[in-house]
Amino acid sequence: MKRAQAVIQRCQAGVGVAALATALVVLASDIPTRASQGVVAAAPVPLAGAEGQALLQRSEARADYAPLVQEFLTQANLAYCGVASAVMALNSMAVPAPPAAGYGRYRFWTQDNLFQPATAPFVRPERVAREGMTLEQLAGLLERQGLKVQWWTADRFDAASLRGLLRRSLADPGDRLLVNYDRPALGQAGGGHISPLAAYDARSDRVLILDVARYRYPSVWVRLEDLLRAMRSVDKTSGRSRGLVRLTPASGGPPPPGTVPPPGPS
Repeated sequence: MKRAQAVIQRCQAGVGVAALATALVVLASDIPTRASQGVVAAAPVPLAGAEGQALLQRSEARADYAPLVQEFLTQANLAYCGVASAVMALNSMAVPAPPAAGYGRYRFWTQDNLFQPATAPFVRPERVAREGMTLEQLAGLLERQGLKVQWWTADRFDAASLRGLLRRSLADPGDRLLVNYDRPALGQAGGGHISPLAAYDARSDRVLILDVARYRYPSVWVRLEDLLRAMRSVDKTSGRSRGLVRLTPASGGPPPPGTVPPPGPS
C-alpha cells in the first residue's frame, strides 16, 4: 500500500499516466492480501484445559478419541507428522502389523516398520524425513497396508459438507480421519502439518486435532471454518490444496478378536 501511494504521489508530481497505471496494479494486488489478513482464526482451545475437557465430554461424535489416545505418539522427527499419524491410525484400528525390530513376536506398527518393500516405489523414509508427505503420498502409503483409503482435497468441501463428514466419521468407531492443514491459518507458527482428528462438538462447531508434534503444540479444539481454511492452503509440493484422508479396513471393520498375532514372551 505504501509503495502504491508513493507511485501515486510521483504521478501527481508529473511523472505521468504510466506511473498511475502501475500504482493501480499495485493497489489491486494488495486487496486480496489485506482481505486474507483480515480473517482471524478463533483461538484454539487446548484439550487438557477445563474448556477442552468440557467440549470432549459434551461431544456426541468422539468414537475415535479413546482408540487414538491409547496409541498417541510423538512424530520421530520434524517431517514425520504423516508417519506418526498413520501409525496411530493403524494401531488404533488393530490392523495386523509386521515385525517391529527389537520386540520379538510382538506385533505393532512403528514409525520404522510402516515403510515396507511394497511402499518403496511410492515413498521412501529418507525422502519423507527431508520433505514430509503430500496428501496423495499419505493416502498411497496407507493403501499399501491393505486399507481402504479415500482422500479429498479441501476444494471439494464447503463448511456444510465438511461438517457432515466429520459428524458421521467421528461418531463411527470403524474408520479414522487424518487431516493435512496449514498451521498459520489456525494462528500457529510453522507450515503444513498432518495429524489425526478425534472428535467434533456440534454446539461450538469445533474439531479436535490430536497434534503429533507434542513437543511444539498441544492437542486442540479448532473452529470448523478455521480448519477448512487451513485445509484449503495450497501444498507447494503437490500444487494442490491440502485436505483429508479417511481410512477403513478393507474388510469393512476391524479384525475380530483372536486374528491378530498374539504377543510373544516379554
